Amino acid sequence: GLFRLEGGVPSAAESLPAGAEGLLVTDRTVFYPEGGGQVTDTGSVAWPGGRAAVTSARKSASGRFVQHHVKVEQGTLSKDAPLALEVSEWTRRRTQANHTGTHLLHAALRKVLGESVRQMGSLVAPDRLRFDYAATRATTADEIAEIERLVNEQVLLDTPVTKVVTSMDEAKAKGAMMFFGEKYGERVRVVDVPGFSTELCGGCHVSRTGEIGAFKVLSDRGLAAGVRRIEAITSLGAVERLTRDEQILGELSETAQVTAEELPGKLRDLLSRLRESEKEIAKLK
Repeated sequence: GLFRLEGGVPSAAESLPAGAEGLLVTDRTVFYPEGGGQVTDTGSVAWPGGRAAVTSARKSASGRFVQHHVKVEQGTLSKDAPLALEVSEWTRRRTQANHTGTHLLHAALRKVLGESVRQMGSLVAPDRLRFDYAATRATTADEIAEIERLVNEQVLLDTPVTKVVTSMDEAKAKGAMMFFGEKYGERVRVVDVPGFSTELCGGCHVSRTGEIGAFKVLSDRGLAAGVRRIEAITSLGAVERLTRDEQILGELSETAQVTAEELPGKLRDLLSRLRESEKEIAKLK
């Protein structure tokens, strides 16, 4: 089905001309509809003589159909047009790496901090992952380093990641993690990294852990009373971060005219001299 969007209100339409925004509703799609903490896929839809950008996808209220938010860039999109749906490859690859990385992070947190660690929420996007968890105290730098090591160890083992749709009873027998407040049917999808992580999840994941490339924690901070948030990156995001950090480090070294290894000592020396100078200026005043 097709719906034109005018003022945010959808109205049924037989076609959408170039420049128009609307909803393309299908019963099958290659786009992941936003849900379960994972953001929507983006990409394009093409037909003979035309093309539209797909900016988001969401399930209908019944869950039987998928609504694609489209903006027609060329030609006219009609209801009877044969469609070719295409997801941006590296957007999906990066998202998959972050989603499997989130599962590995959850398992590593439980191994390092204890089985009492509970997931309170998560976000999986192409550029980053976010994981909220219940905690009674701040996580130490050594614990974060051990969590990183455990996740990257699993990445380097290049373990196959299996996804199986099974009954809830069989999933429980496998020890699959499931979360309070989530709604599950009788048939569930189990995502398993053998020997490390088993969770119920309907999201997009890598085929092997090696596709994650690398896992790096960016921050771990308190979010609310008893809740902490970890943000991390994987895949090309980790490579881009490494490149950016090297550029910044290079600029700092050049400005200070010392090697990167000598920077901390040089900075401490400069700050000490600055404080002494400020005291001297105060006395002179």
